[in-house]
Amino acid sequence: MSSAALARQFRQFLPHDSVIDDPHSLRVYECDGLSAYRRRPLLVALPQTIAQVQKIMRLCNKLRVPIVSRGAGTGLSGGALPHSEGIVLSMTKMNAILDIDADNKIARVEAGVRNLAISQAVAHLGLFYAPDPSSQIACTIGGNVAENAGGVHCLKYGLTLHNVVGLKFITIDGELIALDANAPGFDLTALLIGSEGMLGVVVEVSVKLLPTPPVVRVMLAAFDSADAAADSVTSVIAAGIIPAGVEMMDNPAIRATEDFVNAGYPRDAEAILLCELDGEEAEVAAQVEKVRQICKHHRAVDIRLARDEKECALFWSGRKSAFPAIGRISPDYYCIDGTIPRKHLSRVLGGIRKLSRKYKLRVANVFHAGDGNLHPLILYDGQAGELQAAENLGEEILQLCIEVGGTITGEHGVGVEKIGGMCVQFSDAERAQFHALREAFDPNCLMNPGKAIPTLARCAEHNAMHVHHGKVARPDLPRL
Repeated sequence: MSSAALARQFRQFLPHDSVIDDPHSLRVYECDGLSAYRRRPLLVALPQTIAQVQKIMRLCNKLRVPIVSRGAGTGLSGGALPHSEGIVLSMTKMNAILDIDADNKIARVEAGVRNLAISQAVAHLGLFYAPDPSSQIACTIGGNVAENAGGVHCLKYGLTLHNVVGLKFITIDGELIALDANAPGFDLTALLIGSEGMLGVVVEVSVKLLPTPPVVRVMLAAFDSADAAADSVTSVIAAGIIPAGVEMMDNPAIRATEDFVNAGYPRDAEAILLCELDGEEAEVAAQVEKVRQICKHHRAVDIRLARDEKECALFWSGRKSAFPAIGRISPDYYCIDGTIPRKHLSRVLGGIRKLSRKYKLRVANVFHAGDGNLHPLILYDGQAGELQAAENLGEEILQLCIEVGGTITGEHGVGVEKIGGMCVQFSDAERAQFHALREAFDPNCLMNPGKAIPTLARCAEHNAMHVHHGKVARPDLPRL
């Protein structure tokens, strides 16, 4: 069906400006944060009510039109990459905070509500919403659910999965289903979280709110080796201390970030740790001293405790700004998202350094060290073959993660970026079960097709290319 004909049908129940079909405006929706690939949809629909979403789903199902649901487009795995013969279902107009239950510490919000807006709305009650991706100022709660987003504080407070108590989603045939995470039977709430828009469209989410800690302390520790910093993290956790967050940055990331935001980071350090401890005064004071001693034991060359809230915010501003800061020192970069057991941090960081030399591409490391969630940023300048080299380097990093007992994604999702890695991590039988589960929800695979779960044919191609040619199988997509 042509975009004009489809737009006419949508405008029978959507306002005119809630259907975008002119080519110029569609360019905004061609990619998400992983901008190496772009594809233009037939049109974009922006519903404002659950009833409108239901009508969209029923019409697309009837016409066999693919649907890619989208939040703010901040994803980093190509999960919101459009289908050229389908629509983008943008949830940004469904952005109401529906209810705040302070007694039970639950907020009920529409899918298009920004992550940070939840904490802002309940701050006066002494509450906050814990998951805090770097994009929290813009990313939506629906997108967080799709990717099972984490953030700086997921070590202590968990991922989106651990902070959602219920949700409502709409199936491919337009049925509205409400899920309660505490209800008996199969845990369908957990199934929807991290499903990357392939099982249904989330329209409403109920999230857990937590009391704001009475005391928060942030420590910055600098080291003359990345291995020493990594070993410090392992020792802190082994000592029974669970910080609110432990972040690590290596020297290229430190320098880029310091030039960008002047966070007070020691430019000559090979690595820094940011460790946040929260709780009651006496407990936090004891933990601060213990972490200080552990860092000294691992030969920290500088240890600073933020003097006040302003300096705490300054320390964290550097970490939150690391990705855009890296963009100032390279024409482009490729962000990897793998997770490993903490005890292998030093080994994997050493492996990344070797791979960086092998491919002759710089790598800056910024990551959630406390839960082993790595974010190597592979820098390249777009010359012929450099993107392919960056992808191949990324593939080897993810294989290294798998080798040490880790996984190919911690919080960014699979999307199109890591679909080849799924062929490495999971067997044919396991992937067949993934497909069977998906088809139970969406028999015609109209919701976010071509993402996350590779076909057997794709894996056969991927393995052949990897074994025989040293290349990564990628979707046939237009690149920048």
